[in-house]
Amino acid sequence: MELRQLKYFVKVAETLNFSEASKALFVTQSTLSQQIKQLEDSLGTMLLSRTSHSVNLTEAGMELLPHARQTLLDAEMCEQRIRDLDKGLGGVLNIGVTYSFSPILTESLFTFMKEFPKVKLNILYKPMAELMELLVDHQLDFVLAFKPNKPIPGVESHYLFQNYLAAIAADSHPLASEKTVTPEMLEKYDLALPSPGLQARNTLDCMAGNLISRLKIKIELNEVNILLKLIREGKLVSVLAEATVLNESGITAIPIEGEGCEMDGCVHTLRDTYRKRSMQEFIKILSSSLSVKARQNAWL
Repeated sequence: MELRQLKYFVKVAETLNFSEASKALFVTQSTLSQQIKQLEDSLGTMLLSRTSHSVNLTEAGMELLPHARQTLLDAEMCEQRIRDLDKGLGGVLNIGVTYSFSPILTESLFTFMKEFPKVKLNILYKPMAELMELLVDHQLDFVLAFKPNKPIPGVESHYLFQNYLAAIAADSHPLASEKTVTPEMLEKYDLALPSPGLQARNTLDCMAGNLISRLKIKIELNEVNILLKLIREGKLVSVLAEATVLNESGITAIPIEGEGCEMDGCVHTLRDTYRKRSMQEFIKILSSSLSVKARQNAWL
């Protein structure tokens, strides 16, 4: 049994399609089939049931799959530990980022790339729920996002800065003159809100409860930059974390009063797993960045 064979088996098991798996692995279908056959021969049992129309896991294949995934993960972590013994960091760092954290991340990216040029950065922007699934599946090293409303099994949330939910309006909008707003006050205005599933929207939905059905929601978007462009035009109001718009011109963030308005910025990691040195260095740079410090000071 070889690691390569286990890697090939896992990919076929995930796709249940030899053609898709071979493309993802950058090998020919014949090579893939041969390696799977050799793995089955070495184990003395069939792992995949193949017909002209479908591929399915046998009972032995279903039993092997979680162990094969863990073996590949252990091998990757072993390789990473050896790499980390080298003073010059290398390898790959996989970072998940929610859309709201984009302006916070940029400064740290440039600093990290300058200090550790041998590390390749893979950065993925998605809603928090999707990123957490990838983190738990070991496809990401850490995630930058606000603290979830409910704890996620196996995930640790490390505090970066405190933040609050805010109504976002153009400087010329009547709401911009208010010092604070309540969810009930939002009923008077046309709203452009983040899409359901995004953390700011999750927080608003929890705060507003049944009120959410009475709000005049004209647009829902999962792209913060477009939301801000709509807000600057002066007619619509949005609801976002205050940190999302810090230092943005032409718009005002008005804190929303009420229980559950807190939105703490966090670094999310897996519990009880090896942490790459490159990840530790990146988080250190992020924690001391001007972007994070500005948000730490914003509500003092």
